[in-house]
Amino acid sequence: MFCVTIAARLSTTHNTAALFAEQVRSENPDITLSVFDSQTAAAAEGLIALAAARAARQGKNLDEVKRIAEEVRAKVQILAYMDTIRYIYRSGRVPRIASVAGSMLNIRPLFTISDGTVHVIGMVRSKKVGIERLIEGLKNKVGNRPVCLAVMHVYAEDDAKKLKERVAAEFNCAELWLSEFSPLMGYAVGTGTLGIAFYSIS
Repeated sequence: MFCVTIAARLSTTHNTAALFAEQVRSENPDITLSVFDSQTAAAAEGLIALAAARAARQGKNLDEVKRIAEEVRAKVQILAYMDTIRYIYRSGRVPRIASVAGSMLNIRPLFTISDGTVHVIGMVRSKKVGIERLIEGLKNKVGNRPVCLAVMHVYAEDDAKKLKERVAAEFNCAELWLSEFSPLMGYAVGTGTLGIAFYSIS
């Protein structure tokens, strides 16, 4: 069994799963159970899990499945736009006063996740500009190469569907999904958040 978890730096889920796996192995030595830190979250984690599941379905052994998961983990990225900065102080990454000031000034952050850590990579003043920055960032990262991709959202399905349609039209998508951020991430980043998780396959 191969379990892909959210980044250990973002949640205790990985450590909890690892402790459980250790207990299972000690009680059932014949069971093979491996817990894998995705070092990311949301649909990026899902893309890693999908690649691992395909490898397992093809009959690859656990070491090969892990190797493929590591390859995807090294490539997968997230670019995301928050429709409000109001809730980000909940994560502890900015003081409440900065969050309130940013909200008053209508500042909307762009962020990514790398090595299990959330990084703010820019600020915009409108959703339109935010989406353009996501598209621009994706073009800079993948160009015309085939890409596995998922569009994510927090209670913004209509906007996410439009973004998915645009991505489908402008990029060489070998795989394209529509997904929601988890409730926990939705709580941290707020309603209206849009994101793209992706990795190139060549």
